Amino acid sequence: MTSSNHATRPSRRGFIVGAAGGLAATAVGSARATAPTTPPAIPATPADTEPFWGAHQGGILTPPQSHCYFAAFDLNATKRDEVVSLLQRWTAAAARLANGLTAAALDLDPAKPASDSGEALGLKPGRLTLTFGFGPGLFERDGRDRYGLAARRPAALVDLPRFNGDQLQTERTGGDLSVQACADDPQIAFHAVRQLARLAYGVAAIRWAQHGFLSEPGKETPRNLMGFKDGTGNPDTKDAKAVTRLIWVGEEGPDWVRGGSYLVVRRIRIALEHWDRMKLAFQEQTIGRHKYSGAPLGLKDEYAPLNLEATDKDGNPIIAENAHVRLAAATTNDGAQLLRRGYSYNDGVNFTAERWPPWRQGMEYDAGLFFLAYQRDPRSGFIKIFERMSKFDMLNQFVTHTGSGIFACPGGAAEGEFIGQSLFQSA
Repeated sequence: MTSSNHATRPSRRGFIVGAAGGLAATAVGSARATAPTTPPAIPATPADTEPFWGAHQGGILTPPQSHCYFAAFDLNATKRDEVVSLLQRWTAAAARLANGLTAAALDLDPAKPASDSGEALGLKPGRLTLTFGFGPGLFERDGRDRYGLAARRPAALVDLPRFNGDQLQTERTGGDLSVQACADDPQIAFHAVRQLARLAYGVAAIRWAQHGFLSEPGKETPRNLMGFKDGTGNPDTKDAKAVTRLIWVGEEGPDWVRGGSYLVVRRIRIALEHWDRMKLAFQEQTIGRHKYSGAPLGLKDEYAPLNLEATDKDGNPIIAENAHVRLAAATTNDGAQLLRRGYSYNDGVNFTAERWPPWRQGMEYDAGLFFLAYQRDPRSGFIKIFERMSKFDMLNQFVTHTGSGIFACPGGAAEGEFIGQSLFQSA
C-alpha cells in the first residue's frame, strides 16, 4: 500500500509515475500494488484557476473560457438520500478538479477501478469552472413528486413554452440536473464532466451533451460562426447593481436558490450555407450591426448605444423593425436583459432540409450557436424576449432551435457544504 503521505492530494502529474508502477506490478503477476514514489503535488498558479467555493457558483460571472462542455443528466435514483449523496460526491470532485487535482485521492491498487480516468494528467486546470443546475424533473416528473421536493420548486423554474419555429429534438432537450464545464483546454472541460458522470453511475445518466468553443475570449468580443461579434450587448458584469438586478435571485426566490441564477440553454443550428450566399449588406440589415466593427448600423463604435430612432433619407429606420438587435434590445423589452455566455459548436455534417426558401436538401453543416443565458427570472428574461423574437426576427430564416433546457442554479457553497444543500435541508 502507498503511505498516507503519498496518497494525499496527488497532482495529475504525480499519477503518471504511480500508473506506470501499477502496470509493472501487474505485468509480473504481483497480487499487490507497488509503492511508487509520487512527486509532491505541483500547485497551480492563480492564473490557471478560478475559485470554486464562494457565495456564487463559478462559470456565471467568470470571464468566459475558450471551451465549454455541457451535460444534462436524468436521475435514476428512487430515494432523496441517493441524490444528496451524488451532489456531495460531485461537489467534492468539482472542488478538486478546479484546483488541478484528480477527481478523488488516487487508490493505486491495480485490482480496483481507477478513481480518475487520467486523460488530464499533466495538464493545467485551464481556469476550469463547474456550474450545477437543477431542472424541473428534480422536483416532479409526470405529475409525481419524486423526492419530496415539489413544494420547493421555484415559481420561476417554469417549463419553457414551445416557441414559433422550434424543432426541438428529444435527445437534446430537458434534464433533471445540468453541469456546465468551462475551461481554456477542451480536454480539461470534457475530463471534468466525464469524472462526474462516472461518479453518477447507477444514480444519474447523461441525457444529452454539447461541446462549444470560443476564439480567444477576453481579448475582444468573440465572433460567432456568422462572422458577427456576439455578446456586445451583455450587461456590465462589473456593475454590482446591474448584476443584482438582472442575474442573481433575490428575496423573491426560495432560500436555496438565492444568490444563484436561472440558466436557459438553446442549441441553435445555423444554416451556414444559406447565410454565406447572402450579400454583406443584407447580413448587416438582418443583425442590425456592421459585420467587421460590430457597431450599430450607421455608427463606428461597437459599444455605441443603439439609436433605434435613426432613419435614412427616405424616413426608413436605419435599424430595421425586424432586425435582430432591435428585437433583443433592453429598450424594446421593458429593460429585460440576459447574461449571454454562448459558444459556437460544430458537430460535422448531416442531411438537412432547410425550413426557409429555397428549401434546399442535402448534406449541410450541423453547426451554430450553443446559447447559454443567465437571468434572475426566465419569465421576465428569456421567455419575454424570445417570444417576440421567435415570431418576427429576420434572423429566423437562418436559424433553427434544436435543443433546449432550463435549470435553477443554486448559490455557491462554502467548504464543507455541497451544492444545493439548503434545498434538501429545508424540504
